[in-house]
Amino acid sequence: VQLQAYGGGLVQAGGSLRLACTASGSIFSRRNMGWFRQAPGKQREMVAIISSDGTIIYADSVKGRFTISRDNAKNTAYLQMNSLKPEDTAVYYCAQASNTQTWWGQGTQVTVSS
Repeated sequence: VQLQAYGGGLVQAGGSLRLACTASGSIFSRRNMGWFRQAPGKQREMVAIISSDGTIIYADSVKGRFTISRDNAKNTAYLQMNSLKPEDTAVYYCAQASNTQTWWGQGTQVTVSS
């Protein structure tokens, strides 16, 4: 599986960005997709996960501001990020998980200026 994440960039606080992650393979619809982030000097943390059946969980820090979604026909997962804060600055990674394995994309930088 290969994952390609894109859509990061520089935005002012209060702004929005939409990340996308496209996956190779033909069984995208049967796998969970997630977004994680890692800020400098910090551990990677979960941002949002959407399961194959559409169940969604969010980190408390992004609830009400971020929305994860998926388009199985396009093998793509999205992360709509609104009301961005400087503390959202990080490298954002997408991931795909089966029952036994997790694949990671290369990461896309999101920088929120105050």
